Amino acid sequence: MLAVRSIPRAPVKSAYSRAFSASASCSKERLVILGSGWGSYEVLRGIDKKRWDVTVVSPNSYFNFTPLLASCSVGTLELRCATEPVRRYAPQITSYQAWCDSIDFKNKTLKCSTTDRSQTPSPSYSPQTDSPPPASNVAFTIPYDRLVIGVGAYSQTFNTPGVKENALFLKDVRDARAIRARILDCFEQANQPTLSDIDRRNLLNFCIVGGGPTGVEFAAELHDLIHAEIQSHYPSLARMARITLYDVAPSILGMFDRELVNYTENTLRREGVRIRTGHHVERVERDRMIVTEQGEVPFGLLVWSTGLAPNPLVSSITELQKDKKSGRTIQVDGHLNAIRADGTSDPNIWVIGDAAQVPDAILPATAQVANQQAKFLTRQLNRIAKDKSIDRVFEFHNMGSLAYIGNWKAIYDRGSSKNGNGDKPAPFTKETGRVAWLLWRSAYFTRTLSVRNKILVPFYWFLNWIFGRDLTRF
Repeated sequence: MLAVRSIPRAPVKSAYSRAFSASASCSKERLVILGSGWGSYEVLRGIDKKRWDVTVVSPNSYFNFTPLLASCSVGTLELRCATEPVRRYAPQITSYQAWCDSIDFKNKTLKCSTTDRSQTPSPSYSPQTDSPPPASNVAFTIPYDRLVIGVGAYSQTFNTPGVKENALFLKDVRDARAIRARILDCFEQANQPTLSDIDRRNLLNFCIVGGGPTGVEFAAELHDLIHAEIQSHYPSLARMARITLYDVAPSILGMFDRELVNYTENTLRREGVRIRTGHHVERVERDRMIVTEQGEVPFGLLVWSTGLAPNPLVSSITELQKDKKSGRTIQVDGHLNAIRADGTSDPNIWVIGDAAQVPDAILPATAQVANQQAKFLTRQLNRIAKDKSIDRVFEFHNMGSLAYIGNWKAIYDRGSSKNGNGDKPAPFTKETGRVAWLLWRSAYFTRTLSVRNKILVPFYWFLNWIFGRDLTRF
């Protein structure tokens, strides 16, 4: 009797389990998110993972909080203060540390290749500026039902010879680590008794190409380091150190109000930062660069920050409409759906961040644009998962621009750019000095994404204010 009772129960339970598993997996559409930047990571955070089968493909396993990279590059903050792990949301999501090489829109598949970050060819390598090391590539294919393209853009070099080989960028936490190490190396090498004063001055000439917020903030952070910890530990070398900011434009910070630009330039010059606007870099060689207006300029460190270049994935796409002028961005409609070559919108493809361009809207290439687009898109995707209609179009609300300019001073401008939905400028507000510095710090503190970093960031600010930055090189 026991044997007879046990026979029907086992197959019934097994069949029920298989049917339940199959129906559960088929009930979710597969959403693939390309990238882990400001746009993609925000979608990952907010997407309803119970209703979507989410896959993330990015060469990084982390999100960069880019406004803090300049502080990390001089030791004001530790490197992990500027990162958030993608796998925080595992196992609800699937994450691949890989490059997306091409998209087959007809068959809804992605051709990807793995990347091994340990095989980075040089300290100046950055995933935003180079292709992955060929030796580490293993190709594989991923299917998708819906796709979010948030791959961002690369650092613009304008094909200047020698930049990728001899300059450092500041778009990734690994770049900040390389810059920090190089700064300390320059002072340790200059401290050697075998060098002449000319060699020391050349080694301690820190050059920054690009007068945007990134270049200005790095110059300010480097100035603070030299006039605080370096002054205490290398007093004779601190007097030899020079910071020079180069830009081809007639002034720095072109997106800010002219009054704020004048204030910044005067402040930086008073602090000893040399500003060379209207200067053109012809080529970069080892330890020197050739500037048209100056000739040969020796340097110990060169940080290159001159705007954005097309992402290779975006450049390879021919099925979607792109910006005719630069080819750097993909045209999207008001719902952020990609526009096909025939002018129709693709309801399964969304593009956000630096890779997207909204028609009839001049949007700055900033983190807040990508973040707002991601929040808008997340809301729409969650409505789609609930079988609800998309109820509105994207509108950008300008929250203003901030830039740190050194010595506990900053600038804040809300009126220099327009909202994305029309012609009316945002309410005109601008601040300078300590008030703007408090806004700068409070904004970046509140915008950190995790509780961990909301604790770490003010902790390191306080720690370094009391004890100073750590100059250990390891």
